Amino acid sequence: MDTQTTLPESATSSFSTRTDSIYDCIVEPMHQVERMLRDQMQSKYEDLAPLLAHGALLGGKRLRPALVLLSGMATGSITTEHIVVGTVVEMVHTATLIHDDVLDSAQHRRHMPTVNAKWNNQTSILLGDYLFSQAFTLSASLGSTLACRWIGEAARLVCEGELRQIMTQGLMRLGEEDYLDIIRGKTAELCRVSCRLGAAYSNADETTQQTLASYGENLGIAFQIADDYLDLWGSAERVGKTLGTDLDQAKPTLPLIRLLETDPLMEDQIETILSLEADQRFQAIMQRLERSDAKQYTLETARRFATNAIDAIESLPSSDAKQTLCDIAMFSVNRGF
Repeated sequence: MDTQTTLPESATSSFSTRTDSIYDCIVEPMHQVERMLRDQMQSKYEDLAPLLAHGALLGGKRLRPALVLLSGMATGSITTEHIVVGTVVEMVHTATLIHDDVLDSAQHRRHMPTVNAKWNNQTSILLGDYLFSQAFTLSASLGSTLACRWIGEAARLVCEGELRQIMTQGLMRLGEEDYLDIIRGKTAELCRVSCRLGAAYSNADETTQQTLASYGENLGIAFQIADDYLDLWGSAERVGKTLGTDLDQAKPTLPLIRLLETDPLMEDQIETILSLEADQRFQAIMQRLERSDAKQYTLETARRFATNAIDAIESLPSSDAKQTLCDIAMFSVNRGF
């Protein structure tokens, strides 16, 4: 049917249930992002509406647009440009999640079936591409090319990080510094650019922009390390997505890197263990992880980066926005545990 089809309000209006009270100081701007996101996720073809509605729900707590808004508020005031940038980064983030679910063969995200599980891989790839295209079209509506350039570079670094991670699958001798460098691209970069853009669109100076960027990078690293932890020790019911995918894909995450560094016998055994059936492999590795300090080490490392994020913005003047940024950093390493 060749008529304009708009997503129903219910498709993207669950913002308040996803965020509890952590975003109290930006509730109305976040609702503006939701409305703009809903407007962007529409098509004149009626049969695409269920797919677009489903995709719009996969972004979770809308962390990245919140970072844009909070960084803007912490350094000035929120403008229409912040709403647009927040919508753009959320669409880019959702596109990466949809593609990630294909790569991981994940079946659930946010307590819902993934796009690839509900439809198929081809649909997932095209929906991700659709979101990327729509995001950059929207960013081009701003008065300058700043957001388009910075988000474009961030998207490149995200893809580069993902490619590096794929290339290291099965290489369990990856060092911790290389691992951190990979997640600095694949996860932290979009948080970093969200914070910097929020400050830039409030006309903050370069030093202040870099202060917020440092916060975002450390937050993103903490968030990813906590994800690594939850993938092994989390509860699927509480986390809301398929767990154990990193181990299934033989990705060298921080718990496994730490285990290999501290257990000399594992280096000789790891290839044999990885060749086992999925259930046997998971059980064998978990037994060894529980005998090591990898669990505590991973959690402590995540908390260290969360603390680094908070320390990075210490020089900012006190405000509700600054306090919320600190709360988010602590939430990043205490969720779903």
